[in-house]
Amino acid sequence: MEYLLVSACLLGQAVRYNGGDKRVDHELLVRWLAEGRVLPFCPEVAGGLPVPRLPAEIQGPGGGLAVLEGRRRVRDKAGVDVTAAFVEGASQALALARENGVRVAVMKEGSPSCGSSYSYDGSFSGSRLAVPGVATALLRQAGVQVFSESELAEADALLRRIEAGQI
Repeated sequence: MEYLLVSACLLGQAVRYNGGDKRVDHELLVRWLAEGRVLPFCPEVAGGLPVPRLPAEIQGPGGGLAVLEGRRRVRDKAGVDVTAAFVEGASQALALARENGVRVAVMKEGSPSCGSSYSYDGSFSGSRLAVPGVATALLRQAGVQVFSESELAEADALLRRIEAGQI
């Protein structure tokens, strides 16, 4: 059985910066949970950030990859550098994925850790950049296919192909 790494906030865990969650009630998530294949994970909490916490954004272009390369920083809304916590959380996400042979992840879109197709530009104005978050960038470097919560059908299709031996 293939395991999936899933952002804990999507499963109803109150780990987001504001103390809330982004629970997704979707038949595929329900099925994956029932099958015992879901590994819930929050990179920001794993990296040592509290709940609640100030919102944080990657400063400038390049996204999570630029943070991993040391070219960009992650700062909270007060200007505090929280890069180390984001990198640590990403490292822990990758370690969990490797321990469990994870090849598919579903992560919270827009997050500076988990965003898959976009993250915010660091201005705290709502402006988006088409770049992944820190954890997603690291997972992708390791070959994990990362999907957002709006791409559950695509993630499931990939899981089925993997389990059928087509990949």
